[in-house]
Amino acid sequence: MNLSGLHHVTAICADAVGNHRFYTQVLGMRMVKRTVNQDDTSAYHLFYGDGRATPGSDITFFQWPVPPAKRGTRSIIRTGLRVTGPSALDWWAQRLTAAGVPHGGVFERNGRLTLDFEDPEGQRLSLVDDGGAGAGEVWERSPVPALHQIRGLGPLALSVPDLKPTDMVLRQLLGLRPAGSFQDASLVDGDVHVYAIGDGGPSAELHLAVEPGKPGAREGAGAVHHVALRIPTFEAYDAWARRLADVRYPHSGPVDRHYFRSLYFREPNGILFELATDGPGFDVDEPMETLGETLSLPPFLEPRRQSIEKGLVPLGA
Repeated sequence: MNLSGLHHVTAICADAVGNHRFYTQVLGMRMVKRTVNQDDTSAYHLFYGDGRATPGSDITFFQWPVPPAKRGTRSIIRTGLRVTGPSALDWWAQRLTAAGVPHGGVFERNGRLTLDFEDPEGQRLSLVDDGGAGAGEVWERSPVPALHQIRGLGPLALSVPDLKPTDMVLRQLLGLRPAGSFQDASLVDGDVHVYAIGDGGPSAELHLAVEPGKPGAREGAGAVHHVALRIPTFEAYDAWARRLADVRYPHSGPVDRHYFRSLYFREPNGILFELATDGPGFDVDEPMETLGETLSLPPFLEPRRQSIEKGLVPLGA
């Protein structure tokens, strides 16, 4: 019943066309699913991942016409994206500079070489050297050379005003393991507490910063909406649903997203978590070879395809 790592991160953008351009052309990620928010079909839900849409490789976006986010605590403050080796980070520093994307240069955070930058809407991102650990599949049609491609999600940084309630949820409810702490003034003032998911490592860590005097964040473009953690099997998913019910922790109840099954809940400091299954996967309704090239809809939305498509801006190939 153990969780096995990060599944995906879902963020918010206001400019779907610019978002698509940046993540596919500048970052070279593959669009692995072009669909809509199942609870608000006026909004795109765009998924970017590795060459075969491996669970744990996806950063996803809800596209809403909202103002920029207000940064603060009670939020996910930085998303790591894994690459391999110092040479990859040097290559990326040059690529981001050439693309006009400001960055902080290569430095070390918690023992790993890191390169911080932001997307055009202020989404805070880091490229992190994973030392070759964790999954990652090459995308042959990426503008980024195979050796330097983004392999998947890396450590995720969260900010809370009070450590204790979130720590209890991560350790006692979810079974995450404390894995030390570090300080990094480029991220936050004070200690950052590391929690390992499953076997841990760069693809399976949460970094929890405590910022008691900071105002709360406000959602908007450039913010992260939620983080999803991996459940490897449907049997484990059923067990997690029973566990949340048995301990009477408020949650969404089982939700079938067609591409995976989900459970949603908020920890006491307000950050939204999702537990999501690895399967059935994004190729359940389209071939792996052509993932993300056209609009995919789950079966219950298919009868509304024509009206849904009319409300969406074209993204291009």
